[in-house]
Amino acid sequence: MSTPFLSVRDLRVHFSTEDGTVKAVDGLSFEVEKGRTLGIVGESGSGKSVTNLAVLGLHDREHTAIDGEILLEGQDLLTATERQLERLRGNKMAMIFQDALASLSPYHTIGRQISETYRKHTGASRKEARDRAVEMLKRVGIPQPDLRVDDYPHQFSGGMRQRAMIAIALVCDPELLIADEPTTALDVTVQAQILDLLKDLQQETGTSIIFITHDLGVIADVADDVLVMYGGRCVERGTKAEVLTEPQHPYTWGLLRSMPRLGSRVDIPLSPIPGTPPSLLNPPTGCCFHPRCAFTDQVSGARCPTERPALELADGRGAACHLTDGQRTEFAADLAGSRPH
Repeated sequence: MSTPFLSVRDLRVHFSTEDGTVKAVDGLSFEVEKGRTLGIVGESGSGKSVTNLAVLGLHDREHTAIDGEILLEGQDLLTATERQLERLRGNKMAMIFQDALASLSPYHTIGRQISETYRKHTGASRKEARDRAVEMLKRVGIPQPDLRVDDYPHQFSGGMRQRAMIAIALVCDPELLIADEPTTALDVTVQAQILDLLKDLQQETGTSIIFITHDLGVIADVADDVLVMYGGRCVERGTKAEVLTEPQHPYTWGLLRSMPRLGSRVDIPLSPIPGTPPSLLNPPTGCCFHPRCAFTDQVSGARCPTERPALELADGRGAACHLTDGQRTEFAADLAGSRPH
C-alpha cells in the first residue's frame, strides 16, 4: 500500500484567549493522495481554514498549541524549523487565499508579486522571473499578459485578481495546493471559470489539492474525496459520490437538505439546520452535533450527550455517529425521498 502524499493524524489546534482555550481543531485525521482533490466542507467556524494554516505552518506557535502529526511525503511539518517551512511554502506547497484583494499587496505590480515568489525559491534572474510571470498570467487566462504584468491589483477585476493569486501559488509548480474558498466573492460565471482552471491545471501538473468551501455544489464539481467538518472534528469521510448520494451523518443530511436544487418547486421552503454552531470555547460533551440533531432519541442509552462517537473508517469511508448502520441507511433513504426535486 502506497504512502499518502499528505497525512494528518490526530491534529489539535488550540488557541489561548482571555476567555479561555478555543479548541479550533480537536482530533482531526485525514489523508490526501497524489493528484487527487480533497474537499473539506462545513459551516464557518468548523475548523477548515485553521487546519490548513497548520499544514502550512502559518500559526503563531507562541500563542497556539498544536499537537498531532502532519506528514508531507514522510516529513513531519510540526517538528520542522521555520527555515525548513519557508523552503517548502511556495515551492512544495502553496495556498490560494479567500480574499485576493486583501492578500495581494496594493503597492507592487502583479508581475512583481509573481516574480518575487519565483526568485525566492529558484534564484532566477529578474528577466527570467519576469518572463515566468508573463507565462503564468497567460497560463491562468489573463488576456494580454505581457501588458497586464505591470498592472496593480486595483486594476484587475475580482476574477482576474483570483487568477493572479492562482498564478502566484502555482509559479513554482507546488505538489500540494490549498484553495481556501477561492470562489466565495465571485459571480457564478467567474466561479465556474476558476474551478475549470484549477481542474485543468491539476490535470497538467498532477498537483494534489485541498479545496475548502461551505458550498456543496462546488464540492460536487471539483472534489474526488470529501471530509465533512463540524465543531473542529471530522464527522463524515468518503468519496464524493458516497458522501453526496449516500450520506451517513445527520449533519451532512442537514447540509444537503438546506441546499436549493435545480428544478425544485419554488414554493417549497428549504430546511435549514436548527440552532447555531457550537462555541469552541466550551464545546458540547459527547457528540458535538447532538444539541442540533433530530435523531438523538433514536440512540439507546443517552450516549449522544455523554460519549464522543469514533470515526471508524473502512476503505476511507465512515461517519462519527452513534446511530447504527441500519438506522443511518433507513433515515438517509427517508430524507432523500423527502428532498424537493
